[in-house]
Amino acid sequence: MGDFGIVFAVLAGALLLVLLLLGAMVVRRFQLRRELGTFDASISTRPGHWTMGICRYQQDSLEFLRLFSVAWIPDKTFVRSDLTIMGWREPEESERARLVPGSVVVQFKHKGEELQIAMKYGAYNGLSAWIEAGPAVGIGVWR
Repeated sequence: MGDFGIVFAVLAGALLLVLLLLGAMVVRRFQLRRELGTFDASISTRPGHWTMGICRYQQDSLEFLRLFSVAWIPDKTFVRSDLTIMGWREPEESERARLVPGSVVVQFKHKGEELQIAMKYGAYNGLSAWIEAGPAVGIGVWR
């Protein structure tokens, strides 16, 4: 095998690894979206920076998983009883290109930290109902 054959084998191997990684990300996204209680969202913890992902409801928390990842572990977890909805707004013109079309930007407080999550209005209705339907902190047991 000459120098050309070695270079070709290395490039073919690298291309195969990239294709496998992309395939794993696509399979992960489809598997996550098939689960009940998931919706597409983008999160912003600092102004002008949006990260695309999928939010998933759990019994007592909301999990955010990055879209471009192969990890099944959530990137951020928000405890239901610590989430407070501050309101929602239409995306600004500079944000529209980075968000899913038809999204609204929901402003939250979680443990004193302000954050924004962009989602479809229907997902916002479900999220606000999920937060309000949770148990009062310190009263009773959630079943």
